[in-house]
Amino acid sequence: MKEYSLIIIGTGSAMNIVNPFMQRNPHAKIAVIDKDDPGGICLTRGCIPSKILLYPAELVRTIQHARDFGLEVDLKKIAFNTIMDKMRTLISKDINMIREGLSQTNNLDYYPAVAKFVAPYTLAIGEETITSKLILLCTGSRPLIPPIPGLEEVGYLTSDTLLNLTRLPKSVVIIGGGYIAAEYGHFLSAMGSTVTILGRNPQFIKEEEPEVSALAKRMLQRHMTIFTSFEVQEAEKTFTGKKRLRAVHTETGETREITADEILVAAGRVSNTDILAPEKGGIQTDAKGWITVDEHLETSQPNVWALGDANGKYLFKHVGNYESMVVYYNVILKQRVKVDYHAIPHAVFTYPEIASVGLREAEAIEKHDEDNVLIGMQRYQDTAKGEAMGITDYFVKVLVEKGSMRILGAHIIGPQASVLIQEIINLMYTPEQSAEPIMNGMHIHPALSEVVERAFNPLMSPKQYCHSLEHRH
Repeated sequence: MKEYSLIIIGTGSAMNIVNPFMQRNPHAKIAVIDKDDPGGICLTRGCIPSKILLYPAELVRTIQHARDFGLEVDLKKIAFNTIMDKMRTLISKDINMIREGLSQTNNLDYYPAVAKFVAPYTLAIGEETITSKLILLCTGSRPLIPPIPGLEEVGYLTSDTLLNLTRLPKSVVIIGGGYIAAEYGHFLSAMGSTVTILGRNPQFIKEEEPEVSALAKRMLQRHMTIFTSFEVQEAEKTFTGKKRLRAVHTETGETREITADEILVAAGRVSNTDILAPEKGGIQTDAKGWITVDEHLETSQPNVWALGDANGKYLFKHVGNYESMVVYYNVILKQRVKVDYHAIPHAVFTYPEIASVGLREAEAIEKHDEDNVLIGMQRYQDTAKGEAMGITDYFVKVLVEKGSMRILGAHIIGPQASVLIQEIINLMYTPEQSAEPIMNGMHIHPALSEVVERAFNPLMSPKQYCHSLEHRH
């Protein structure tokens, strides 16, 4: 049995801890284990490859809008294989660089294999057994495959396997109405596929504010068909070799049949922890299989820590990186640092782009009471830059605490949403979390950043905001 100073399972955000650990413990021996290509989900089959694909999709939509500005542009060809090959080449280069680094680092053993707990602090990797009193679990997640009769027989794509496509399907039906469905629906439709989305939730992209989701649905439906409140009941192959889904409306019972060349399952993600046999390591999991951690990210087994997708808190790479910093403080610096999730940002890279941070309106009212919440809203089109860009309907919505002016949340739908929201995110990580620096700070005119500045003035009560929405519509 080999004994290590540190065992890391997964090569995602936990790798941020390797160099600091080695610098403080130059004679330590580390084991790094990953059953998949090294680099973690974000690099190998998540945010990075998907964003490499989504940028050409954004260019397609931008070119299609050029005539609105008096520019006659013909999009002669979309070289789907070139776009896919470029993505795979870039990702492979990074994966190989990480693999080489892991294989050549002194005092580090890299195991490209499946690991299973056989006892507390003890793991089996093939015929070998290794042990350590300090273990970091960064085991990631995998696509959720709903138990739909006939689906396995018919065959389907996931966000993992879509990256291997060498031919664009003429038509695709997507199971799921969340951000993965929205992003890949945008990509595939921009490439030229006929796309249909079947979401079981009444709200498209349910994680967003209702008015954000409604506008995103309306805009995306210019290029695809989106059905909400439809649950897929059955999958089958047609006589012509196509794939057909039968879905039922969850309220009315209406039945729809959608036929397409390919099915993409984008119904969410589930824990990878079952592969690890955590119960044999004395590590508790919740009802959905995510590893249970305390406010310091330590599991039920002392000196075993879980971060990133493994603990199921927030499945975003930037959260995994933040959690790796918390573990670094707790494990290496021996400081007792708690996680703080008050301002978790995310973005959905569709056309239009969406970005959010902190609380939604309903959450803010529930947590702080309606009388203590103020709402601000500004449309892009009511700024000089927004008007110049010909932007209509897109907006910034902000939530602040009455009196203190503490920022509770923000939601943006429109161009550069993921960039514009960063000004708000940074203030939410200051001690005061106050909106006043935005309100008092000088913003370049005319620039899109003015839409964020103006969203904070004037502010209104939730009832006034609701009335303004009704008036606008």
